[in-house]
Amino acid sequence: MPAVAHALETPADERHAASFDEVYAEHVGFVWRVLRTFGVTDAQIEDAVQDVFIVVHRRLPEFEGRAAITTWLFAIARRVASAHRRKRAGDRTEELKEEPAGGADTFAALSRAQAAAQVLAILDKMDEDKRVVFALVELEQLSVPEVARMLDLNLNTTYSRLRLARAAFEAAVKAQVKR
Repeated sequence: MPAVAHALETPADERHAASFDEVYAEHVGFVWRVLRTFGVTDAQIEDAVQDVFIVVHRRLPEFEGRAAITTWLFAIARRVASAHRRKRAGDRTEELKEEPAGGADTFAALSRAQAAAQVLAILDKMDEDKRVVFALVELEQLSVPEVARMLDLNLNTTYSRLRLARAAFEAAVKAQVKR
């Protein structure tokens, strides 16, 4: 009970700042990964994360907790990623322009960058519904029931979208390999 009394005595601005700090500390990694999944480049990622948390800071008092905080953050991050993709001038190859030092390191870094670019290109070609489910399950390692709750979907619909997304991803990878 003392904690409740303290919370009631604490000015609203102080409670808000502490809540924002906790949300940021706990979920910045999740937001970063969601933004990368939706095509925000390394060059833009810090700005995009900042944009997400500006919205969070402004809207946190309105968050009612009817959904998981990650669901809310995911929705904000998806909108921010969309805005960053629209305003991006170059293509994904801009990430490959940096030259890492060292022979074997250079090859490994280039291989990783090319693989990441190919994965992002494949994800960009998927329809939004399947891409979101695929990214949350395969990249974020969330369970299908968690994703269904997060996106407010029927569990069977979520499994279906995941199955179709996996099939599309596999077909796209096979097509890349055949080139």
